[in-house]
Amino acid sequence: EELAAQGVEQWVYCPRGAPLGRRAAAAGLPVQSYRRSFAWNPLTARRLMKFCERQGITLIHAHDAHAHTLACLAASLWGEAALIVVSRRVDFPLRSNPFTRWKYNHRRVRRILCVSRFIEALVRPHLEEPLRTRVVYSGVDLGRFPETPNGSLRQALQVETDLPLVANVAALAPHKDYPTFLRAARAFLDRGHRACFLIIGGDAGEEKRVRREVKELGLEGTVHLLGFRTDVPALLPQLDALLVSSKTEGLNTTILDAFACRVPVVATRAGGIPELVEHETTGLLAPVEDPNALAAQLERLFQEPQLRDRLIANAHQKVQAFSRQALGRQSLEVYREILEAELGIVVKL
Repeated sequence: EELAAQGVEQWVYCPRGAPLGRRAAAAGLPVQSYRRSFAWNPLTARRLMKFCERQGITLIHAHDAHAHTLACLAASLWGEAALIVVSRRVDFPLRSNPFTRWKYNHRRVRRILCVSRFIEALVRPHLEEPLRTRVVYSGVDLGRFPETPNGSLRQALQVETDLPLVANVAALAPHKDYPTFLRAARAFLDRGHRACFLIIGGDAGEEKRVRREVKELGLEGTVHLLGFRTDVPALLPQLDALLVSSKTEGLNTTILDAFACRVPVVATRAGGIPELVEHETTGLLAPVEDPNALAAQLERLFQEPQLRDRLIANAHQKVQAFSRQALGRQSLEVYREILEAELGIVVKL
């Protein structure tokens, strides 16, 4: 949408029935869909290349691993009509195998856009030309949050107004480390404090374990699992703190959302998180898998109002550089750099 606002002609090419396609179409963007198949399907790759030729497309931006494979396969088997830009957001290390080396060092891949410096450090050792990488941080819609929280969350939970609401907004997945979140909640309560802890996110394999640990830690009635919610923009501003317990993270855009909502953040030092949460400047940090340290930082947040206010103000200022508009500008600058250098195409910014 931001590229379209800047006059960039583009297509969204995605599997048939994908949510991305529906969202793009609703936003008025042109969409071309294809039937999803196995990653190495040469016919799917041929359709992509033929589509690029018909539309005069000179640059493909592959936003996930499947798209990356498809674009490289199309270029290898059916011609080289388009250059390739790849986005890398996930935080697990690249595999050291011939397939990975082929994909990331493909002759048509011109840039690899990493969502954080942490991700860039994971990618570069696998590249024959490490300077192909660029860090382009995620952008969030700064205008999608209400200025004044409506209090609906407290009403639904029947929570008194003076009880802090502390939440993590993330799928119940192993790398989000909800056991540490729960143990931090237990440690915070054992320090003599009161709070209501919320888990907002759908199950990604850990829900049974989380529910079991809630019982084992005696947190029933204190921890609430709200499941997957479509109204997160309305819920997030109602929180008193975001508590992020992840073991690994590429960046974590929920932290950016919290910054935008003026919700203070306590988080682990996982992955790219410290690039957002600067300790005692835009938030508070603790070591990974250390619930007592997280509880101690959460305690500081509620016992030091001047610190809390400073963190909120600094974080809200920082997030202004992480808007969707900024993401669009930075992406377009990368495209311009490639097209002018490789094809002599002048892109006006």
